[in-house]
Amino acid sequence: LSGAHHLSKYSGGSGVLMGGALGVENAKVLIIGAGSAGMHAAKYAVGLDGDVTVINRSTEKLEKLKNIIPTIKTKVYSPAALEEELLKSDIVISTVLIQGGAAAPKLITREMMSKMKEGSVFIDVSIDQGGTAETSRATTHSDPIYVEEGVIHYCVANIPGAYARTATMAITNVTAPYVSFLAKEGFVEAVKKDASLHLGVNTYQGKMTNEPIAQGFGMEYHDLSSLV
Repeated sequence: LSGAHHLSKYSGGSGVLMGGALGVENAKVLIIGAGSAGMHAAKYAVGLDGDVTVINRSTEKLEKLKNIIPTIKTKVYSPAALEEELLKSDIVISTVLIQGGAAAPKLITREMMSKMKEGSVFIDVSIDQGGTAETSRATTHSDPIYVEEGVIHYCVANIPGAYARTATMAITNVTAPYVSFLAKEGFVEAVKKDASLHLGVNTYQGKMTNEPIAQGFGMEYHDLSSLV
């Protein structure tokens, strides 16, 4: 939705309509990553009549996504394949997620970005893990975009916050059982009994218990199991 909006000429975009028009091509949308965020981005882009391509390392994930959304195109990731698709795209949505909170890989170099279409839109969903482009920097809902290398960048770290009511209800549905379990068992017993809660603890008693984050910031890592 944000990508389609910022493609409009009055927003500084290239003036390409997502669904095209009679005799006019639809906007080309590239989605990097075929996980949950990539799947939802693809569904919305297809729903707006975009010409959608999804690129990912895993052929298994691409095949699964193709079965869910048959109209998309798929491509196996390589730096060359990514650059080829970037040059053709009007909207690029990066949804790469590294498990455990580690920094996202810089898949898109500044040079690649400079070759993209003038007025195209880049949305970095991975910005809360540092972003996947060398040109990415975090923005806010009050000041969401900036232009680098002629490309509009939308790098809001909390995209769901734009629809706060729906986002809050959705996340509460998922987290409420964990809150109840914590209240019943107490923190120590809860993280001992529930592996998901155990994995979700980043710090405890002033010590960093998330190894990827500790490595990313040069901090000492402590195994939570040795602290509780």
